[in-house]
Amino acid sequence: MNIITIHSSPRKNGITSTILSEIEKNIGSEHCIETFNVNNLNFKPCTGCLKCRPNSVCVLPRDDAHKFYDKLTTSNLIIVASPVYWGNIPGPLKTLFDRCVTAFESIESGPKTKLPEKRLTGKKAILIFSSGAPYPYNLLSSQSGGAVRSIKTIFRSGGIKIAKIMNISNSYNFEKRKSFYINRAKSIGLSI
Repeated sequence: MNIITIHSSPRKNGITSTILSEIEKNIGSEHCIETFNVNNLNFKPCTGCLKCRPNSVCVLPRDDAHKFYDKLTTSNLIIVASPVYWGNIPGPLKTLFDRCVTAFESIESGPKTKLPEKRLTGKKAILIFSSGAPYPYNLLSSQSGGAVRSIKTIFRSGGIKIAKIMNISNSYNFEKRKSFYINRAKSIGLSI
């Protein structure tokens, strides 16, 4: 199975990194894993030119967003690990997804516009979010609930099924519950 992991935290040794690393090291060696650290990628934001529509790749000069697009379309499983910023995903992650909109869906314009075609049907995703809010407040739409909604909106547009969601609450006190979350991450990795 081809797996891509998306690490969207700027902190190299933070909670997101810790949990994602634990998942990755427990995935069987028969799987091919490629990790994208969003903050290390070199890509420009979408300019809204619409030249990629209905189903072409972005016309901007080739950069890391094109490489991500290629891997996204050939992966079977996508694992997203993200901190929660203002009840949403970090800006660089959203910008990366914006550049890959035609990987997710094909939209034709004109007088007889059809519903968007889901281009990634059959793929699965695992979502990991880390929020500073304590449980159950972390599930509110102003906290990790908003980040979950954002990713679900993007992934459902492509037909990707969300297989698992892991919400880490109260990240300020992560060390107190670290073994609990590490065991959950290990279990996720082993289940793949």
